[in-house]
Amino acid sequence: MVRDSAATKARILNAATAEFAERGLAGARVDRLAASAGANKQLIYAYFGSKEGLFDATLEAHLETLLDGVPFDASDLVGYARRLFDFNLAHPELGRLARWHALERPGLLLQLPVAGASVGRKIAALAAEQAAGRIDDSLPPAQLFVMLLAVIHAEQGPGALGLSADEQTASARDAVAVAVHRLISRSPSLGP
Repeated sequence: MVRDSAATKARILNAATAEFAERGLAGARVDRLAASAGANKQLIYAYFGSKEGLFDATLEAHLETLLDGVPFDASDLVGYARRLFDFNLAHPELGRLARWHALERPGLLLQLPVAGASVGRKIAALAAEQAAGRIDDSLPPAQLFVMLLAVIHAEQGPGALGLSADEQTASARDAVAVAVHRLISRSPSLGP
């Protein structure tokens, strides 16, 4: 029987995406993942070396989509925030996977060339907007980028506001837009 290694790796990565997004690295089980992928457990170790290696490879498989699936537009940060918010709603497993990776493998993401380049481009674009006076420059561009992501990725639990799911989503999207607008608007200093 001829084995299609590319198809097998794709099945493993699909199953790993679901497993790691739901349970993280510590909670994921290779046996469960192998059964879901229809693959031999030993084959997973042969392809990826370890569960940690598979976790990293799973994130890397989605990295371009996670980082640049929504084009960054430093001249329209409120629009970018709304689009990224909607992307996160459409792909919740990717957001969970990224959060698990940040918690369980801290610092590794930015060591990847693709991630470092993407983040560097975004910070440079923010710096250019600040230098041109179009957005507030009271935060260094790298810190501003971190704050933007924190606002955009902040979650409000379902029912937290006593609204329907659709109302909750609309309210959260609007809140993200307002918060980003306030974060980038030129305003007087807070003082000492």
